[in-house]
Amino acid sequence: MATSIKKSLKTILPIALGVFLVWYWYNSTSESDREQIIYHITNADLFWVSMSIILGIIAYLARAIRWNYLLRPLGYQPKLSNNLLIILISYFANLGIPRSGEILRATALTTYEGVPFEKGFGTIVTERVIDLIMLLTIITTTLFLQTEIILGFLQDKGVDFNKILLLLAIGLVAAIFFFLFIKKSTHGFALKIKKFVKGLLDGVLSIFKMKNKWSFVFYTIVIWACYIGMFVVIKNTVAETVELTISQLLVAFVAGAFAITTTNGGVGLYPIAVSKALAIFGISKVSGDAFGWIMWISQTIVVVVFGAISFLVLPLLNRNR
Repeated sequence: MATSIKKSLKTILPIALGVFLVWYWYNSTSESDREQIIYHITNADLFWVSMSIILGIIAYLARAIRWNYLLRPLGYQPKLSNNLLIILISYFANLGIPRSGEILRATALTTYEGVPFEKGFGTIVTERVIDLIMLLTIITTTLFLQTEIILGFLQDKGVDFNKILLLLAIGLVAAIFFFLFIKKSTHGFALKIKKFVKGLLDGVLSIFKMKNKWSFVFYTIVIWACYIGMFVVIKNTVAETVELTISQLLVAFVAGAFAITTTNGGVGLYPIAVSKALAIFGISKVSGDAFGWIMWISQTIVVVVFGAISFLVLPLLNRNR
């Protein structure tokens, strides 16, 4: 009973949060501002929206190609078409139930390519670790490029840096003690953590042992270059954001990335997070909201349309399996 309730809450709460955030945005925006935002969205230059969508599709294709570099050392090489369709389905599924896409992705790979579930899921976890490393790299780069303005913004908001440094120091010390405890402990919980961390490290280190490691790195860079590119080109759809530099847009990109990981595909939160980040550079709420909504709507349409088509096409292309 408790497990069933827990599963239901995991499904319902993110959706409820997304609905609440949309409601919050609607009620915190005046009618005239909403009209201007809708005007920006409906009159967005379709050329730049199309460019963003194309870059998104290239990223999905690069991800499908990259996946085979992880599967090949395990003795499997699925069809590229199957990889792509399965990935699109997983993103579509994640819009409804958080993280369900990863399970569905490994299951579909088992069904249509005969890859054992645990092996397929292991490659997906490895991908997620690599993507996390890439995101942390982008965050670090963004902080380096925009240190002065970000610190200035935080100071204006009354953030006490001494308290932040103290908390970071306490957190670092606690992490060191926790690491030492886990390393020496023979408790079942500690052993599980060690096994989990070892699995993650093995997954990451396996990249450097694979035959085509530089191809894997290349496609990883392509994926994230496309992610940034599809965000950057949207600046041309709103007059006020046209002059923003790539380093300034990276601040909003990072904010949007956090929004996507927090909710189902960033529903409700994504436009708010992007708008707040753009406000640091003097972009008005109307233009910031319009930018966020144009970006989110265009990419969500891609996921919904191509994901739904993939649900239908994947079984048809694999009728004999």
